Amino acid sequence: MVNKITLTLFLIISNNIFTGYADTTTCTGIHIQNSSTSTCTYITTTTSCNPKGYINYLQIYYCNFSSFPQAGFILLLIWLVILFYILSNTASDYFCPAVEHLSNSLNLSPAIAGTTLLPLGNGCTDVFSTVIAFTTTADGGDIGLNSVLGGSIFVTTVVVGVMSLLITYQKKVVVVDKPNFIRDVVFLLVTLTNVLVIVIIGEIGLWLAIVFVLTYVVYILLVCYIHFIHQKKQKQKQKLVFGSVNDGIGDDHVIRVPLLCSVEEENVVHPVEKVVHCEEQVVDRRSVVTIVNLLLYVVKLPVYLPRRVTIPVVTKERWSKPFLVISMVLGPLMVGVVWNTKEGSLGLKGSLVTYFVVGAIGIGLGTCTYAFTSSTMPPQRCLVFWYASGFLMSVTWTYVTCNELVSLLESLGNIIGMNPAIIGLTVLAWGNSIGDLAANVALAMYGGPDGPQIAMSGCYAGPLFNVLIGLGFSFVFVSWSKYPAAYVIPEDPNLCETIGFLMVGLLWALVILTKREMRLDHTLGGGLLVIYLCFLFIKLARAIGLLG
Repeated sequence: MVNKITLTLFLIISNNIFTGYADTTTCTGIHIQNSSTSTCTYITTTTSCNPKGYINYLQIYYCNFSSFPQAGFILLLIWLVILFYILSNTASDYFCPAVEHLSNSLNLSPAIAGTTLLPLGNGCTDVFSTVIAFTTTADGGDIGLNSVLGGSIFVTTVVVGVMSLLITYQKKVVVVDKPNFIRDVVFLLVTLTNVLVIVIIGEIGLWLAIVFVLTYVVYILLVCYIHFIHQKKQKQKQKLVFGSVNDGIGDDHVIRVPLLCSVEEENVVHPVEKVVHCEEQVVDRRSVVTIVNLLLYVVKLPVYLPRRVTIPVVTKERWSKPFLVISMVLGPLMVGVVWNTKEGSLGLKGSLVTYFVVGAIGIGLGTCTYAFTSSTMPPQRCLVFWYASGFLMSVTWTYVTCNELVSLLESLGNIIGMNPAIIGLTVLAWGNSIGDLAANVALAMYGGPDGPQIAMSGCYAGPLFNVLIGLGFSFVFVSWSKYPAAYVIPEDPNLCETIGFLMVGLLWALVILTKREMRLDHTLGGGLLVIYLCFLFIKLARAIGLLG
């Protein structure tokens, strides 16, 4: 979700930054037109100005709002916020629950699920943004590379730094698990080294891209191995401890200590309840709350309803048979529309056979759902099918939203005359990572004794997933399209600089934590924040022309 910093950055850039470069391949010639009419004609007649998503934002800004450009820019910013909200809300309300329930239905262990399904839920927006950027943008995936690397440096420096400073401020002593931390950091360093080599070489083939993706499988196997070894040691310790304690004592005589100590009721002092007669005030407050909730519901309805009628939900809290039946009918149809829709339009231009097939599948699934499900409780059988359906449709919505998001960001880059790579490093990276900041910091502060360890693991396992899976699958797709030739990496010397800053942050954390007995403190947090501020200053200074 976009915060105030992101919106402020957009406004500052739009008012003060104008690089003025013209390129016929990236639609930057809009800044050299003499009038609004010529600009509108240029946009509608130039192929490179065609949108990568479903909406032509340049046409809206330069043609429909040519007389009121400020209003048009504000409208695009509002739509940017809505797109980020759809991304985060789809992940939290639909994708992550589907992943969690699917993991439980498949009986996956926490270690395996934590390195496969859960990172997929947390990093799905980054992965899809990267794949879409690589496969649709005219600059050859420059936004995709910079957004993944920018998001990774944000999480490993800002999130870890803020978390360390807050823990130090509360005078809490948090010791990070050393083997898991070193494993994640070393794997991430090796992965970034591979990316650096690929960028320096300037191209990547299909088989090398496949090997790059398979590196994540090696990581998962190592996590599972460490997990099973840890479980084995824990069982051995339990046998030794309980064996010595229970010698000669039956199971019935073992003293079991409850997790929470009970409190005697007679020792509890209950405060005297003060009865205040203010029925009229209560009624007024309830009416105000009702009106506010109704207004919020009406505002959110256009964003909520399309997803609700296409994504199957079978949880008790949100169970509704009519919605489930409708989603089973419309879900396959939406997949068919997305599959057959061409760039720049949302018309039914695909094969009629495809629509006939998906329509028949939807009607069949809807009929079966109506006949074999209860109106009062969600289904109890074939849960893997229901959760997999919700997983697929949430992935589809994420794909569509990311496609539109990348198109909007590229259009904004053209409007403000800024390099799309900087847009990826700031807005797209912040937007995809602000959720990690809120979730990991909250988990570290209020997640109990295991919260900081889980949050620290997520700060390094998440970027590792985004780089290996996001960039990896992007490399596979684009190299596959070029096969047998290799895919040429965009020439951007700043990529090496970004990777260098990211590796410096990882090495700083590795050195400081090992020297300070794996304790999170202000030295670790302050150093990481300084590294990110230096990185951001150099990028923005180069964007506005202060640096060459």
